[in-house]
Amino acid sequence: MYSVAFETEAQKEFLKINSKDQELIASKIIDLKNGNFLNDKSLKGKHKGKFRKRAGNYRIIYLKEHNLLVITVIRVAHRKEV
Repeated sequence: MYSVAFETEAQKEFLKINSKDQELIASKIIDLKNGNFLNDKSLKGKHKGKFRKRAGNYRIIYLKEHNLLVITVIRVAHRKEV
């Protein structure tokens, strides 16, 4: 099991999303907390080492720190913005 932490900007973005989409995103974050990384894609280029998880029309960008078992949510935004 992992710990999940939000960056300040990611938390603000999450709170601006409507409640129905927030529930979907929250369920995906719980999946991350439980170690379910299926269908997650690693990012390339300057964002190498980060991953993205799809939650409907939104994307959760996160960084997984293996030895600390911490997941830091960096960004939660509509897929056309990420």
